[in-house]
Amino acid sequence: MTDLQVGLLAIGLMLAGIYFGMHIGVALIASSFVGVWIIKSPEVAARFVAAAGNDAIRDYLFGVIPLFVLMGMLVSVSGVGRDTFDVFQWLLRRIRGGLGLATVGANAVFAAITGISIASASVFTKVAVPEMIRHGYTPRFAVGVVAGSSVLGMLIPPSLLMIIYGVLAEESIGRMFLAGIIPGLVLALGFCVMIVGLAYWRPDFIGHVKVDPAAAETETWGSAARKFVPILILITLVLGGLYGGFFTPTEAGAVGAAGAFVIALARRQLSWRKLWNVLLETGFVSVSVLFLIIAASLYSRMLALTGMPAAVTGFIGEMGLGPWGFLTLYLLIVLALGCIIDSVSIMLIMVPIVLPIAKAFGMDVVWFGVLTVVAVEIGLLTPPFGVSVYTVKSALNDPRITIKDIFIGAFPFVLVMVVVLLILMAFPALSTALAYD
Repeated sequence: MTDLQVGLLAIGLMLAGIYFGMHIGVALIASSFVGVWIIKSPEVAARFVAAAGNDAIRDYLFGVIPLFVLMGMLVSVSGVGRDTFDVFQWLLRRIRGGLGLATVGANAVFAAITGISIASASVFTKVAVPEMIRHGYTPRFAVGVVAGSSVLGMLIPPSLLMIIYGVLAEESIGRMFLAGIIPGLVLALGFCVMIVGLAYWRPDFIGHVKVDPAAAETETWGSAARKFVPILILITLVLGGLYGGFFTPTEAGAVGAAGAFVIALARRQLSWRKLWNVLLETGFVSVSVLFLIIAASLYSRMLALTGMPAAVTGFIGEMGLGPWGFLTLYLLIVLALGCIIDSVSIMLIMVPIVLPIAKAFGMDVVWFGVLTVVAVEIGLLTPPFGVSVYTVKSALNDPRITIKDIFIGAFPFVLVMVVVLLILMAFPALSTALAYD
């Protein structure tokens, strides 16, 4: 058996393990171990596993993961999400479809201080959905807006997926964060345009909502400012310090976590029990992600040993696809995988294989990463997996609204994301303008 055949066998074993319910990290490690065992020996395979565990996450840079996760969890319990929604609801109260726009705007701001789509989906399901239904919006549209706009959390920095891609691609995480700003804003704008369009041309989909200029008049500029100032301070601390060159990404995560902790304390939203739950949840998420990174490191080393990336590059060259053909095929595969496995798993499986090919075609690594994140995020809204959809269903706990309703409500947002993906493909400068400034 040739080395390349061993690589194909290892990938087949990994996919089979995932299909039959094996954890993605265990599947990656097991298949990689078997692959190195066949090529070399059990002793070398054991050393590969040990080296991956020792080398993959020992850099202090990986401290950015638990710090940003902790910041996101603290922000979630502090009531910042509800306040953000209240402010946008008040500002956009006179516009048709205003509550939908408020949800997108609040999600965009929330994304800038959490970086986790699931956190956004969970918070705004409880905050925005009941309010929208009360104002006459259809349940399908209400849950669709929350599920659809939650994906902004993985594109607008800080973003957990950007961190993982930066690690896999050995690219600056700060640069990846910068690259996500314009695409994130373009996506948020696309969502807003779509909502306004539906409000005028498909009012039956969003509901027959009357514009009520007197709504939310209890809010004032002063009260809105008091609600928004803590959010603004936290965003300025994290993103301003990071992009201004005052902090490294890890230091920005630490400052953000400390700022979120102070806000939660100041709002008296952090009891000892809540703090303990936040720390536990942070530990669970961080360990899960770091374990996956270790597994991906071993997987990448195994693929390099088999010569798989070079062989795939040569095969694509012989097919005559060219860079655009390769990119289109890759994104279609990512979209298909998004229907069956989660976003982190897709990146861990695909990036080590395709990144050398993208580099061989002369593609910009940062631009390629932004396209990858957007394509992966579409999978959060597509059946049958749709993590954001199931998160909304779980947080909503309303038997009258089914999983099918949420998928239908989120479908227009999937179409907008596909359009934005095509725009980002056609105009790479949207992704690289700030990253290389």
